[in-house]
Amino acid sequence: MNHVKGIHHVTAITSSAEKNYDFFTHVLGMRLVKKTVNQDDIQTYHLFFADDKGNAGTDMTFFDFPGIPKGKHGTNEIAKTSFRVPTDEALTYWVRRFDRLGVEHEGIQEQFGKKTLSFIDFDEQAYQLISDEFNEGIASGEPWKNGPIPLEYAITGLGPIFIRIADITYFKQVMEQVMLFKEIGREGDVYLFEGGEGGNGAQVIVIHDETSPQARQGFGTVHHVAFRVEDRSVLDEWTARLQQFGLPTSGYVDRFFFESSYARVAPQILFEWATDGPGFMGDEPYETVGEKLSLPPFLEAKRSQIEAMVRPIDTVRSTKTFEKEYEGMK
Repeated sequence: MNHVKGIHHVTAITSSAEKNYDFFTHVLGMRLVKKTVNQDDIQTYHLFFADDKGNAGTDMTFFDFPGIPKGKHGTNEIAKTSFRVPTDEALTYWVRRFDRLGVEHEGIQEQFGKKTLSFIDFDEQAYQLISDEFNEGIASGEPWKNGPIPLEYAITGLGPIFIRIADITYFKQVMEQVMLFKEIGREGDVYLFEGGEGGNGAQVIVIHDETSPQARQGFGTVHHVAFRVEDRSVLDEWTARLQQFGLPTSGYVDRFFFESSYARVAPQILFEWATDGPGFMGDEPYETVGEKLSLPPFLEAKRSQIEAMVRPIDTVRSTKTFEKEYEGMK
């Protein structure tokens, strides 16, 4: 059985595509590599923020479903997304940056031997930065070269994904028997699972929580997490494996930028398996990626209809110069 390689992407829900673009571009310094629509709900934007070239394992994506209410954090949810930064020193940079920009954070902490910095955005979506200083395992991506963050401190990719769950016995079976992850650490009711090539980019942190109210999906919450597989043949292996365990799947889905299959593995926990390719650079040049509304070929015939439904968002960056913001670290 070909194991998953690591985390592929995380998809969440935002109250505002415009605020979301501003936060990820100007605060976090991640690159918008695709401005498209939800292929199953074409009135909804789908924004992809990633590393410099949109490599698999680096992208956080967002839907802005019109009229959706605010979500509620609780148990049985994908609770928090991590981003990797190169060093412990980078976290000091981000504390200074967040303080200057008014981003709410919890200060530098340590979990499972790694330095971290948890923070939230305008929707109370939960994130953390995690240091790669002592990390071994799957490689991260490349920071956005022309963004506002000095490269030595910049976000390079996705780190551990947090899941809060009520039935830990069942979910441990999912992680170990179905996903083929191994439990490599525990701190109280918090379990660290690792799969694939290991390290920060291939870890899931599971919090056992039987007391919090049930989470409710809405803006400010995560929709699903995707895991990396090499290609279509491995994707098909995983679809067959999930069916053997009695987990209903979506079957094969062609997302144009990658190929996928989905399964709900626990209450309110949606997993996706996604191929590393083809990637995001096939339909736009590197210099202007993410600046136009990109549609897969099977939606191109509906472009005028879609453009009439989604409001324009100015995402042009190629004509602008972002000065590196050192936050007094230089």
